[in-house]
Amino acid sequence: MWTDVALTAGTLAGANFLFIFLKAFQQRNVAWLNYGFVLPLSVGMAAAEFYVIHRIAEIGWTWWAVLGGGLGAGLGALSAMYLHEKITNSNGSHNTCSAESGKTN
Repeated sequence: MWTDVALTAGTLAGANFLFIFLKAFQQRNVAWLNYGFVLPLSVGMAAAEFYVIHRIAEIGWTWWAVLGGGLGAGLGALSAMYLHEKITNSNGSHNTCSAESGKTN
């Protein structure tokens, strides 16, 4: 039983990591106008999303699936933010608002 639970949580964590990584990376591409990444990532996002939906339909709703999917999603988003900055050399200042001055950078 615990083997099935661990496999389910692990599979969803990995799949959701990839799905949310691609979504977060795509979001940054749109914000930073990185046109070249958009179409390939869209295909990857569709494949990852369909796989996650398929797995959830197979196993049903459980707290272990939610925990695995949630942890994978959070780590995927953090990883995408970090990697996008490294690949595109963006410094995080594009379209930000400074609270101190009220001006956009």
